[in-house]
Amino acid sequence: MFRRLILTYHGLAEPIKASLWFTISSVIQRGISLLTTPIFTRLLTTEEYGVYSVYQSWYSIIIIFTTLNLYAGVYNNGMTKWPEARRQYTSALQGLSTTITILCFLIYLCSMKFWNKLLGLSTLFVLSIFIEVLFVPAFNFWASGQRFNYEYKKLVGVSVGMGIASPVLGVIAVVLSPHKAEARVLSYVFVQVCVGLAFYIYNMYEGKKFFIKKYWIFALKFNIPLIPHYLAQTVLNQADRIMIAEMVGKGEAAIYSVAYTISMMFTIVTSAINNTFIPYTYKAIRDKKYKDLKKNASFLVLFVGAACIVAMAFGPEIIRIFAAPEYYDARWVVPPVAEALLFMFIFPLFCNIEFYFEQTKFIMVASGLAAAINVGLNYVAIKMFGYVAAAYTTLICYILLAIAHYIAHRKICREEGIYFELYDMKFILAISAVSLCIMMGMTLVYDSFAVRYAVIAMIVIVIVVKRNVVINKLREIKEGNN
Repeated sequence: MFRRLILTYHGLAEPIKASLWFTISSVIQRGISLLTTPIFTRLLTTEEYGVYSVYQSWYSIIIIFTTLNLYAGVYNNGMTKWPEARRQYTSALQGLSTTITILCFLIYLCSMKFWNKLLGLSTLFVLSIFIEVLFVPAFNFWASGQRFNYEYKKLVGVSVGMGIASPVLGVIAVVLSPHKAEARVLSYVFVQVCVGLAFYIYNMYEGKKFFIKKYWIFALKFNIPLIPHYLAQTVLNQADRIMIAEMVGKGEAAIYSVAYTISMMFTIVTSAINNTFIPYTYKAIRDKKYKDLKKNASFLVLFVGAACIVAMAFGPEIIRIFAAPEYYDARWVVPPVAEALLFMFIFPLFCNIEFYFEQTKFIMVASGLAAAINVGLNYVAIKMFGYVAAAYTTLICYILLAIAHYIAHRKICREEGIYFELYDMKFILAISAVSLCIMMGMTLVYDSFAVRYAVIAMIVIVIVVKRNVVINKLREIKEGNN
């Protein structure tokens, strides 16, 4: 069997091998992060862990403005547009990212007290963010180039190395330092900056161009309109922690963050599934295999829905394993966040159609509105019901996002002359409704071990009985990508 697996692996096309290894490296990285969570939740107080969570949340938002996410979509477009000048294109975009970061830093220096108060962070932490966003994009540019060329070996090695070095150094720093929150943040930043600096030098040495006018103009025109979309996605994932820290306390933000992070670990699986399904979707539309697309999409929604229910059911045990006793109230955050994962999988199914036909304007509008609604609901709900309410507002916003993109994809299909229903909406609605009902029911009996495990047992039995159907569906999707 082992020899057969080796032979099968060697027979895979390079893009498939690369996708496999990129997924494995992501699982290893996040797995290491998850496994070290129990250590940090016990070494740090909830207040100190909350400081680290808020730092990470603000970093995720600030990097959008200081780099415009130039290493994302626009980078791949340019690599395709100018294949003969990829090194120069990389160094030029890195130069643009650096320039924007420096300009943002100068704005910060003009009114440091104002920005520190707005962010709820000390000068030390804000300076750390700027140092990190100055150099980390260099690694992201290099990593995007590796993925573009299916060169996975070096990227996997570096990613796993960073995944190990950061928590190891973090534990040592926290144990030795009396200022534990600062030690956790700065040890993380140190690893990120060291790696980023090495690739910053490498990219500039390879490309030798800091400024190329046509690349800068192309990148700015392409990415500036997408900033609301990138920002909205980050706000949906991060704003709740920042608002909880400000409105309730950093300790509560830490408790919420632990549950949210653990629940979101499942996105490794959903992202891998969606990344595989995107090329399948494109080819199905190109070849007008609409029935196959509809059937396989329904299967994946069912699979993800079942996995989300299992994640809910195991919530209390996962929190007990991965967090200190004072974090146990975080278990109430798990069901709505796990349910939100289902809709985080559903709405990109509709987005894929929008991207295929290059109609992305609605994506920006929908994401922006969802983020604004999320902030508004958080402000009201957290005041009225406490920090757990933020998980439900997140779920509501992802449901609204799925509905909005469903409407948009139907409109686009009609404009493109596709009158066939690409997705079985009755089935998707049924799965969504059943999953929501189970979530609400489970929260009422969440402390009942027997009820939760009965749900898990039923799902496992169905999967075992229908295992051949599952295997055949996965094989069908894989063959559709070849």
